Amino acid sequence: MSKLIIEGGRQLSGTITPMGAKNEALQVICGTLLTRKEVEIDNVPEILDVLNLIDLIGRMGVAVTRRGHGKYTFCAENIDADYVDSDDYIRRCAGLRGSVLLVGPLLARLGRAYFPKPGGDKIGRRKVDTHIQGMLNLGASLEVSSRGDAFLLTAPDGGLKGCEMLLDEASVTGTGNILMAAALSQGVSRIYNAACEPYVQQLCRMLMAMGVKIEGLASNYLTIHGVGSADTLRGTSHQVLPDMIEVGSFIGMAAMTRSSITIKDVSYQNLGIIPESFRRLGIKLEQRGDDIFVPAQDSYVIESALDGSIMTIADAPWPGLTPDLLSVMLVVATQCQGSVLIHQKMFESRLFFVDNLIDMGAQIILCDPHRAVVIGHDHKHQLRANNMSSPDIRAGIALLIAALSAKGTSVIDNIQQIDRGYEEIEARLNALGANVIRQD
Repeated sequence: MSKLIIEGGRQLSGTITPMGAKNEALQVICGTLLTRKEVEIDNVPEILDVLNLIDLIGRMGVAVTRRGHGKYTFCAENIDADYVDSDDYIRRCAGLRGSVLLVGPLLARLGRAYFPKPGGDKIGRRKVDTHIQGMLNLGASLEVSSRGDAFLLTAPDGGLKGCEMLLDEASVTGTGNILMAAALSQGVSRIYNAACEPYVQQLCRMLMAMGVKIEGLASNYLTIHGVGSADTLRGTSHQVLPDMIEVGSFIGMAAMTRSSITIKDVSYQNLGIIPESFRRLGIKLEQRGDDIFVPAQDSYVIESALDGSIMTIADAPWPGLTPDLLSVMLVVATQCQGSVLIHQKMFESRLFFVDNLIDMGAQIILCDPHRAVVIGHDHKHQLRANNMSSPDIRAGIALLIAALSAKGTSVIDNIQQIDRGYEEIEARLNALGANVIRQD
């Protein structure tokens, strides 16, 4: 098992460019299963979760060509139905969170799809009810499979049928999964309470370029005119957006290390409330074209509410703050001037990593599984180095940011969790002046 050894306390400088968005890449790669024609996708992040998904669809019979770094062509002219029914397929899906997004395309294309309980982060329960209920709304039937911890979804004779549905939560992956199933359904589907994150918008744009008529782009009410067959859809080319979570991570890293950093090509118009959320922590940001410049700051002061009470930073459906950045913002708050309540609403185990920060000297009160109060040091007390283990992608990068600012040498184990979401992270940080060594 690999680990990172981090010599902390170094000030960084220079330019860094975010990779392609992981959460978008997982969706659009699965979307290539909807057509028999070639689909070119550029700016694909070559991280563990994405590479494992690409390997899996290759085993399913999809012709995959790597044209260069982050450049892939997919052609799902033929899908191996026998492999999709195999134990190996179910086992691989169970270890890959992104495999949930295969269900909609496979159910619509082949008429049946296994839905193993997905793997991934250790951040508490991650319900798949929204995905399954969406498929049932489109006419699928559900049974519990005897082959592992999996469900089997089966389309009715004649295929899935368009319908109106109200999602119980604005799930990004749930919306994407249902969108893809509805694209090959018969008739019109209308989805209320749909997620409208840029990732979903990008999936819609790719499907529209393939020939699916979709109305309501960027809203929570989507209308999808199903085409009924993969033969109807054409090929296309698609460019994945920069990863907004990486952009936020680099903003936090600059603040924690009191460094001056330029983040290139961020697609600023797709960052939503993220820049303003960091400004509320007192971090200065400058938009320079499509770049963000973060100047070095000796101190950053958290805003107070108008009535003088402690400010709360909480996740919310888009255009609210993505929950994937709360771990980073919590770490940044440990060196702010002031106090803040971090409220992670979605996952009940995502804040448990704060024990590592407390061991490093941070002042944090974990109120319950969803809320933590952070009392900032204002850089007057530097965090101490620590030996830690990464429980999930976002906690992993937050611990890495803490280690970069800490006094001494820290070690982070279980870094395959970080590798699932961040490409060649140590090389990119070392180019800024960090000292991060990977040890296998």
